[in-house]
Amino acid sequence: MAFSSGLRFSSLLRHQFAPPHAWTRFGRIYHGLSELRFLSTSTSKSSRSIRLVKSRRKDESVKEEGIGGQDGNGSVIVKDRGGSDGRIVHALLHKEATDAYMAYAMSVLLGRALPDVRDGLKPVHRRVLFAMHELGLSSRKPFKKCARVVGEVLGKFHPHGDTAVYDSLVRMAQDFSLRCPLIQGHGNFGSIDADPPAAMRYTECRLEALTEAMLLSDLELDTVDFVPNFDSSQKEPSLLPARLPTLLLNGSSGIAVGMATNIPPHNLGELVDALCVLIHNPEATLQELLEYMPGPDFPTGGLIMGNNGILEAYRTGRGRITVRGKTDIELLDLKTKRTAVIINEIPYQTNKSALVEKIAELVENKTLDGIADIRDESDRSGMRIVVELKRGADPLIIQNNLYRLTALQSSFSCNMVGIINGQPKLMGLKELLQAFLDFRCSVVERRARFKLLQAQERRHIVEGIVTGLDNLDEVIQLIREASRNSVASANLRAQFSLSEKQAEAILDINLRRLTHLERKKFIDESKSLMENISKLEELLSSRKNILQVIEQEAIELKNKFPSPRRSILKDTDSGQLEDIDVIPNDEMLLALSEKGYVKRMKPSTFNLQHRGTIGKSVGKLRVNDAMSDFIVCRAHDHVLYFSDKGTVYSSRAYKIPECGRTATGTPIIQILSLSEGERITSIIPVSEFVEDQFLLMLTANGYIKKVSLNFFSSIRTTGIIAIQLVSGDELKWVRCCTNDNLVAMASQNGMVILSSCDIIRAQGRNTRGAVAMRLKAGDKMASMDIIPASMWNDSERIPTTPLSSAKGSNGPWLLFVSESGFGKRVPLSSFRLSPLKRVGLIGYKFSLEDRLAAVFVVGFTLAEDGESDEQVVLVSQSGTVNRIKVRDISIQSRYARGVILMRLDYAGKIQSASLISATDTEPEEEA
Repeated sequence: MAFSSGLRFSSLLRHQFAPPHAWTRFGRIYHGLSELRFLSTSTSKSSRSIRLVKSRRKDESVKEEGIGGQDGNGSVIVKDRGGSDGRIVHALLHKEATDAYMAYAMSVLLGRALPDVRDGLKPVHRRVLFAMHELGLSSRKPFKKCARVVGEVLGKFHPHGDTAVYDSLVRMAQDFSLRCPLIQGHGNFGSIDADPPAAMRYTECRLEALTEAMLLSDLELDTVDFVPNFDSSQKEPSLLPARLPTLLLNGSSGIAVGMATNIPPHNLGELVDALCVLIHNPEATLQELLEYMPGPDFPTGGLIMGNNGILEAYRTGRGRITVRGKTDIELLDLKTKRTAVIINEIPYQTNKSALVEKIAELVENKTLDGIADIRDESDRSGMRIVVELKRGADPLIIQNNLYRLTALQSSFSCNMVGIINGQPKLMGLKELLQAFLDFRCSVVERRARFKLLQAQERRHIVEGIVTGLDNLDEVIQLIREASRNSVASANLRAQFSLSEKQAEAILDINLRRLTHLERKKFIDESKSLMENISKLEELLSSRKNILQVIEQEAIELKNKFPSPRRSILKDTDSGQLEDIDVIPNDEMLLALSEKGYVKRMKPSTFNLQHRGTIGKSVGKLRVNDAMSDFIVCRAHDHVLYFSDKGTVYSSRAYKIPECGRTATGTPIIQILSLSEGERITSIIPVSEFVEDQFLLMLTANGYIKKVSLNFFSSIRTTGIIAIQLVSGDELKWVRCCTNDNLVAMASQNGMVILSSCDIIRAQGRNTRGAVAMRLKAGDKMASMDIIPASMWNDSERIPTTPLSSAKGSNGPWLLFVSESGFGKRVPLSSFRLSPLKRVGLIGYKFSLEDRLAAVFVVGFTLAEDGESDEQVVLVSQSGTVNRIKVRDISIQSRYARGVILMRLDYAGKIQSASLISATDTEPEEEA
């Protein structure tokens, strides 16, 4: 019949999956095969030739064969050529195939692939442990060959291949596979590099002490049912009397038919604590259980990122847990400052050698930069993978790239399916613990009843023996007068009202036990049995008492086999890496043109040059386009883009495509959602949004406003309002400041006002601000810069009246840059503090055709000679860039014209200027 079922099922597959053209060629063959049914037995001993007749349609079958009321579709009619009646079997093909396949699927589910919730073991693991227990391979006995154990399991309990049994035995001995190994291995049992174990004839094994205490201690006390083995020659336990939920302790994984299971391992101590919580409070919530068992504990350690996946897995039975390897950063050489990323732990079920090979492959393919060498220095003392970095490489960026590109960060998909009540079921944490508690209560109750029965039987016999000892002379007389044992037993039962067992016990007693001392021992034993019986009856009288015993035994295991947590829980939202995690936070240049083209460049793109040189082009510009802004920032900074209409947008700096010096750039409208005709006038890089910082905004018509920086920490993609503008006005300059800073503002005609930021009242976003400077007819604001508090507090106090001479004055200075390429430095002490809404002091006296392009406060960093250590980047309207040292610009008075900073014979005017700190560069090149 097995062959018949297999043939029918294969025919079904042909019907379902055969291509259409196959029917034209093999249709009759397929149709005939799908309707075959072979007989397993014969009704006659004589051999007769059987003829197979193709089934016909229902109406033809009824007409020709006389079978009424039965569906002939998919059935087979078997006829005897001799003319006698044959056996007719009617079966629907799809129903027969479904029943056969479901029987096979359930056989795989229950007998092979899925663990039982109660003892947490699959049949093969249970049989291996029971066979070792039967062989006496306890933790205190010598090791025995694994081949001996495998042969015992195969011959008595598990009629499958020896490879499956040996692989299961090996896994139970691997400390990197199970959180608490169940078998002690002696020899080569494989490695975390996926090296295979030695052959079973070379390796040896025995049970772990934990296995004996947790799974096998009460096996002989009628705690579980025993069932016949495959040939009914032996008895094997259907379950092991587990004292702890082994399914959660060591986890499990398996692939069945139509379903699979994948349960993570946990810490023994935390598991006992969670079990005790559920014992004391059956209505405990998942959050209360998580206080004692916060998450899985993998054998290989690692970092568990976040708890969202854990919560989902414990609540529904399904969840995804992100696990990272544990790494450290070591300094290999103090002189060269070369560092290395040291991998000490890897995620669970990760192949270490495959991980090293993957890293080497990424380095070879240039996917992963900054790695000089990879070495696996793991030994018996622990794991150590050395990823040596190149000089200047950022170890945090390399580390994040390893997490993103290799199995150093992986996900463990929880699918907590187990067998309960003979059926597979998806369960959460509380349901699993409750199912184990119910099973454990049954085990303890059966054990107590077994012990109670034994105690009662023994007490019954002891009472008979004491009765016999009390009447010793009469007993001896009756035995001497009896002709045989049966007569003596009958006389004792009749004389002293004893049972048959009591009489037999008296007859079996030795003469040496007839002394007075032995009688006292029997009396003491009877009292002890009475006390034991009363305790057992009390235990069985209440479920609460049974739960107390379960708790006590679990705590004993926790104290006897302590195990600290290996996996560390990281309280993060998610372990998923973003682009910012793998991008170095390097300094960069952002260039913005008037028509809205933006690009990101490295600072080394423009070499340092001397004052008065032509400069280097910033790249190709569109027709009638000019450079608008040029700033220095870092890749991880939030860049705030302020438009002329008073709207602010936000984007990370690294999201701007990096390109070369000669490239045109990317239209900023591809990065920001700008409205039609809107232009970006100011760019502010922000590393961190702090409470005591503000944004100072200045419009072209001289309105100034101070807004807290926190108001711009969350900006939607369509932008938010930064300032309300009057008709004809536009937002031109935005700077970061604090209340201790000073602000320097200058108009196009060279008038300057120095004021304290503290006197400017902080306002909301949707306001206009106050008047900053009284402008003369035809004059507009030209620039604004912030003077840090540390700069003017540590230097000379800014006087209330300006100094007349600037000769020999120390910093800080105001650096003026005119549109015609001239510039100068004026000591800050040459200006006085004044309130807002004033005309200001003359800072630069221009010719009729020249105007002020920018003003900066310089002197933030000073060299040993007391001179400025900063650099200024000048950008002309044609896109030419010049980078010069501030110290090369001479110090002059407020009325001087300045010196040539950049020759603009063919480059138009100065469009923008930026101040950057000094960096270590290669020897300068003059353009």
